[in-house]
Amino acid sequence: MRFNRIKMTLMAASVVFAAAAVALYGPAPETAAAQGAIVTLYKSKCASCHGVDGKANTAKGRESKTRDFHAEEVKKMSEAQMLQVTLKGKNKMPGFEKQLGADKCKELVAYIRETFK
Repeated sequence: MRFNRIKMTLMAASVVFAAAAVALYGPAPETAAAQGAIVTLYKSKCASCHGVDGKANTAKGRESKTRDFHAEEVKKMSEAQMLQVTLKGKNKMPGFEKQLGADKCKELVAYIRETFK
C-alpha cells in the first residue's frame, strides 16, 4: 500500500515537472533530423544575404540592403508579417512560396524567430 502511494506521488511529480519544462522552454523539437534540415535550408536559401548569424553582414546583404534579423524593426514584425515576406518577397527579397511551399516557409520563419531573438 505504501509503495503504491510513493509510486503515485513520483508519477504526479513527473507530470508536474514535464508541464513546467514545456511551459518554460516550449515543446521539444520534433527530431534532431528535422531541426538539422531546417538549419540546412536556412543556410542554402537565406544565409547568402542574411548571414549565418542573421546580421546581414554579407556582400550580398550589404549590396541589397538586407534586413538584420536582430534589428528592432524586424523583431517588431509579427510571425504573419514575416511569413508574408518569406512567401511573397519584398523589395529585393524574392518570395519562396513556389519554390519551398507554405509549410517550409513557416518552418523557416519559426527557426528565424527562435534563433535570432
